[in-house]
Amino acid sequence: MATTYSIRDLAKEYDLTTRAIRFYEDMGLLQPQRSGPGGRIRVYSGRDRTRLKLTLRAKRLGLSLNEAKDIIDMYDSPRDTGPQLRKFLDVLAQHKVQVELQLADLQANLDEIKSHQREARALLVKLEK
Repeated sequence: MATTYSIRDLAKEYDLTTRAIRFYEDMGLLQPQRSGPGGRIRVYSGRDRTRLKLTLRAKRLGLSLNEAKDIIDMYDSPRDTGPQLRKFLDVLAQHKVQVELQLADLQANLDEIKSHQREARALLVKLEK
């Protein structure tokens, strides 16, 4: 029998709210089975757990949830992995450029802060003389 997980199990394991997991479900990233009266109880499979893990990894890389879904869905299909890997590399390349630009902006901001600190310290030394 395959291992299954409740929404609380996954929330605890990945330090998420159950609301976040339901949102990922609404986005089509997770597809739990339903049980209980009116299908109110969500039962997540190992596949869902893996997809959640990949979704969170994609978020850490800066991918949108739609991009994450596209890539994760490609790996679910039995198609050739070549196109899947090329798509993944393209998405990563785009995000790498964005992160490098953000990093350059942050470095410029940090340099400006350091400059203001030097100026303020120099003024403070003059005031204290």
